Amino acid sequence: MKYGISRTVRLGFDQAIAKVTDELKKEGFGVLTTIDVQETLRKKLNVQFKRYTILGACNPPFAHQALQVEEEIGLLLPCNVIVYEQGETTAVAAFDPMIMSTILEKPEVHPIAQQVRERLERVMAAL
Repeated sequence: MKYGISRTVRLGFDQAIAKVTDELKKEGFGVLTTIDVQETLRKKLNVQFKRYTILGACNPPFAHQALQVEEEIGLLLPCNVIVYEQGETTAVAAFDPMIMSTILEKPEVHPIAQQVRERLERVMAAL
């Protein structure tokens, strides 16, 4: 099962994070959390790992709509976007919100997830 919307870009790692953050903002998303996986694994496990960041993105109007339909949908929020080194390129991927429609037995979630997916697809296309 494909559960993400992804793109490989010819941007440096830091440039990719800045660009995806900017494009998310244009689509109404803010980045609530930034998890530096490389640093976390180094500190907690003393292991080396490639540069890998998880951005917790949220679009408040859509989150509010979804929470009104299903309170426990918060388990699937925020929309995670990952950025990681992949050789000479950088990979960027976002969780596909349409997966929520397959998990939940609430048809009211489908149009919300579809709108969020369309915005995330525009973010990926703009990279």
